[in-house]
This record gives sequence, structure tokens and C-alpha cells, in this order.
Amino acid sequence: MAPSSPTVASWELGLRLRERRELMGLTAQAVAKRSGCTQGYLSEVERGKTKIAEERLAALTEIYEFHRDEAEELAALRRDANQRPWWNSYSALFSDDLLRFFGYEHGAESCRAYDGGLVPGLLQTEDYARAVIRGGGPNIRLAEVDRRVEARMQRKQRLTGPTPIHYTAVINEAVLRQHVGGPRVLADQLTYLVDMIESCPDTLDLRVVPFTADAYHALGGSTFYLLDFASSRLPTLVWQETVTSTDLIDHYMRVREYDLAYSQAATLALSAADSLALIRLIAKELL
Repeated sequence: MAPSSPTVASWELGLRLRERRELMGLTAQAVAKRSGCTQGYLSEVERGKTKIAEERLAALTEIYEFHRDEAEELAALRRDANQRPWWNSYSALFSDDLLRFFGYEHGAESCRAYDGGLVPGLLQTEDYARAVIRGGGPNIRLAEVDRRVEARMQRKQRLTGPTPIHYTAVINEAVLRQHVGGPRVLADQLTYLVDMIESCPDTLDLRVVPFTADAYHALGGSTFYLLDFASSRLPTLVWQETVTSTDLIDHYMRVREYDLAYSQAATLALSAADSLALIRLIAKELL
């Protein structure tokens, strides 16, 4: 089981309320009027972006005629959604969407990551992360770098905590050869990857697409992550990162495209053993 995440709890609560409303054939406008709130507020609750008060939730569960056990489940989700997560401490540094991604990542059961240019964030060493963040563009002030690195190190606890995330990453061989931070930093990063792969054999699977592989759909594209959750009520989410933007994607057809792109890249990647051997070889060349 993944740890509790207020972001995931709020999302599931909103989804269940919206599904029930639609099942009963009620419009958001009609429900908002009956419950004494605005349509905009109800929409934000259904999207998991606004916390709902206890009395407001009670009114909605009555309108939607939830059974007692279901109403209690929704109340429990509301309590979880109201917890203060660690990423709230970084709200001045990151966008709302990125903070929501931290919340989804924290509460995900598994993640499939693709990156053609960098080691994925959860697998970065502190020095490598600092080099990446310093090179992240003119909008990042030097005074913010340490805090951003701190947040990235906090995220990494999902890999080694009491309920580790099942993490599968596909990276291009170029990731292993780009001298991010310089040869010494890269060598330490690759050595760290070897150590992580060997210490987390049941929850971490890192594959490398070699330079000898043919073209594939994700090649030259953006970094993306596919997040899956323990609850069967929750669909797969995609988090996408480009040079100028980030995006959380939940539309089924778009998610399916990323799923197919990931599967194709994974098919062209080396085996786990051969990927590990290549990482070791390049690390040795740098030392």
C-alpha cells in the first residue's frame, strides 16, 4: 500500500461525488443550488482542487442518497484530504500543478518514468540534482536552489520508505553520457544508480535504450511519468514536462498514447542485467 496522500484523497473524493451526481442525472448547477454553494465551487471539489467542509459534504451525501457505509468512506477521504502534507512547505517555490504532482507521486502505488535526457528525479543524487536545477533556466534564482534540491531529496523517500513505490524507469543511453555537473558528479550518479538497483531489486527496474536501437515514438520527446494507484476507482495519470511547461493528464485517450509510447521504448531497451552492466561500464570509464 502507498502512504496516505491528501492530494490523492481529495481527487478520489471529487471523482466519487461527480460520478454519483452524473449517475443520478443531476446537473452541477442544480446540485450547487440545493446545497447552497456555487457551481464553480462544486466543480473545483469534483476536480479535487478544493477542500470541502464537513457540513457541505454531509449535504451532498444526502442529496446523492449515499448509503451509510459509502458516506463514511467519503468522510474518511475528506479527513485525509485535510491533512497537511510535506510539500505544502514548498508552496512558494513550485506551481500548483507541480505540487499536485508531488501529492499524486507520494500516494501512487507504481510509477513508470521515461526520460531521454536526464536521470529521473527520484533517482538523482544531491549533487546531480543541484546541477540540473542550476541549469533549469533564468527563472530559478540561486537562493532557491537549495530548497528545490531539498524538496527533490524529500520525494526520494518513496523509493526506500516502509511502503516503497514500484518504480520502473526507461532512459536513453545519452542520459548516462551527458556530463551533468561534470564527470565526477556523473560518475557518482551512475554509481548511485548501481547501488539503488542492487538494493531495491523488488521495487526498482531501470532500463536503458541503447544508441543502437531504432527510432521510437518517445525519442526526442518530453519527459513523462505514468502514475498508477492502489484504488481501482482511480485511473492512470500522466505527468509531462517540457522546456516551458508541465501538464497533468487524465484524459483516457491521451494517457493511452503515453502508455503505448512507454511500452514501445521499454521493448527496445536492454534487459535489466544488460542495463546494469552498461551503467557500470560507463561509470568505470569516468573514474
